[in-house]
Amino acid sequence: MLASLALSACNKTPAPGAMADDMSLGDKDAKITVVEYASVGCPVCAAWQKEVYPAFKAKYIDTGKVHYVFREMLVGGGSEVTVASAGFLLARCAGKDKYFPVIDAVFASQPGVFDTPRETLLEIAKSSGMSEDQFTQCVTDEAQIKALNERVERNASQNDVTATPTFEINGRKMEPGYHSLAEIDAAIETAGK
Repeated sequence: MLASLALSACNKTPAPGAMADDMSLGDKDAKITVVEYASVGCPVCAAWQKEVYPAFKAKYIDTGKVHYVFREMLVGGGSEVTVASAGFLLARCAGKDKYFPVIDAVFASQPGVFDTPRETLLEIAKSSGMSEDQFTQCVTDEAQIKALNERVERNASQNDVTATPTFEINGRKMEPGYHSLAEIDAAIETAGK
C-alpha cells in the first residue's frame, strides 16, 4: 500500500467528468459535475461528510442538478493511509450499489477506526453482507491494491491534487480543505454561468 505519495504536478487539464473507474451519484447528464477527491482516513473529509454532505446531497445530487464524482485518495501517514486503503478496498468489494454506504460508514467510524481498524472495518464489512473470510480476501487482494494505488497516483498527478478534501466543479478546482455548503453553492453558481 502507498505509505506516501510523491505528488508532482503535471499541469494536465483536470478531467471534469467521470472516468470508467470512478464512483458517482446523480444525473450523469447534469450541467454541473462536482468531483470530490477525498480519503476515508482523512479527519477533515470525515467532518465534511458529516456536516455538509447530507445537505449537499439533498440539494444537488438527489434533485439531479449535479453529477457527483468521488475520487479516492491516500494522504497522511500511518493509520490514516491504512484505514483509507482498507476502507476503499472494502467499499469496492461490497459492490457499486453498496460503495457509498460503506464509504459513509467508514467516515462515520472516525476517530475510533484508527484505534481498532481491523475490528471496525470488519463490522462494516459484515453489515454490508460480507463474511470475515471475504473481508480478509478483499483487503489483501494484490490486484485490487495495485488498482487502488494506480487510481490514487493518477488522481494526484493528472489532476494536481495534493490535499484532501479537494473539490473540482466543472473542471475548476477549489482551494483544498473543508468548504461550507454556502461556499460550494457559490462555486456551483459560478460554474453554471
